Amino acid sequence: MAVVQMERKVTKIGNSLGLTLPQEVLEHMGIKQGDEVSFQLKKNGEISIKKSVHLNFDGLEGIDQDFLDGVKELFNNYDNTLKNLADR
Repeated sequence: MAVVQMERKVTKIGNSLGLTLPQEVLEHMGIKQGDEVSFQLKKNGEISIKKSVHLNFDGLEGIDQDFLDGVKELFNNYDNTLKNLADR
């Protein structure tokens, strides 16, 4: 896929500032209304935005909730790292 560049203007939303995402971006990322996204702030000033990963914990009722929350946080924070390790 060729690199496509799009721009948006920062707008005031209530007491906050916000950006809208073009439909093409949402479709490319597989994001629909109501989905959660995560942001990763990088050292070079860039930001990575991705659809949040929700793990299915059905059948794990006996496992401590703090542990499950920790696993979810691990996957949210290190998803790209884990994928890169799996691709090696």
